[in-house]
Amino acid sequence: MSDNYTVKVNNSTEFNITKQQVIRLDSVKSMKNSFHILQNNAPFHAEIISSNFNDKSYTVKVNNNTYTVSISDATDQLIKDMGFTVGASKQVNEIKAPMPGLILDINVNVGDEIKEDDPLLILEAMKMENSILSPRNGIIKSVGVTKGEAVDKGVLLVEFE
Repeated sequence: MSDNYTVKVNNSTEFNITKQQVIRLDSVKSMKNSFHILQNNAPFHAEIISSNFNDKSYTVKVNNNTYTVSISDATDQLIKDMGFTVGASKQVNEIKAPMPGLILDINVNVGDEIKEDDPLLILEAMKMENSILSPRNGIIKSVGVTKGEAVDKGVLLVEFE
């Protein structure tokens, strides 16, 4: 685990903080989510107003001034650079046939509003029925196949707006 953290305040000012600096911080928990801090002989009252564990973001009130704070380490930056983020919405705009087969049933029409994991259609391949589910919330822009149609791998099945 990294010993260095990047702290961004109000989406503008960035600070780099080490684990040792955090350990040396002179703070005392006074109540739930409330702390008394001494920094350079000056007292501060800090309170955590809200927190989002997945985003590592917090709303903190220090001496009656409210700040939005996000904390990240080297691993968080690497995950972001690779395009993997927690809670990220999937941006799939079209579903293509994963294998050749026969369209047994179509559960959606153009203009339908669907949710993630709703069944879109059933594709029979190698004598097995495969339910094709929606990868995201959205509205159906087009359905590229009809019931009873034989399709090849890679054929456009459903398109989202």
